[in-house]
Amino acid sequence: QVQLVESGGGLVQAGGSLRLSCAASGRTISSYAMGWFRQAPGKEREFVASITSLGGGGYYADYTNSVQGRFTISRDNAKNTVYLQMNRLKPEDTAVYYCAAAEPGRGRTYDFWGQGTQVTVSS
Repeated sequence: QVQLVESGGGLVQAGGSLRLSCAASGRTISSYAMGWFRQAPGKEREFVASITSLGGGGYYADYTNSVQGRFTISRDNAKNTVYLQMNRLKPEDTAVYYCAAAEPGRGRTYDFWGQGTQVTVSS
């Protein structure tokens, strides 16, 4: 089992920045695909970003179009932690943000989820 705990959410003005953290425990996640998702009130949960191991220490990052160029996903394997740096935030980025982990070999079928952290962007 992998336990995931998100932190770093909060209230920020439009144009501001936040960095979300996802600390994993229970297993080393260096070879896991890791993703960030979000769910706004009244909307379905949506994909935000993912970072996938390519082997040999390389990773591939992917983003949904609406955050491309503003958000950056990264990971620190020594800390067993994944980050989501969010810049130039917009009110439409307001949501609960969730971290998720996919076991090696399962592509982006996410098996483990965190409890979420609230991000609110005021206009």
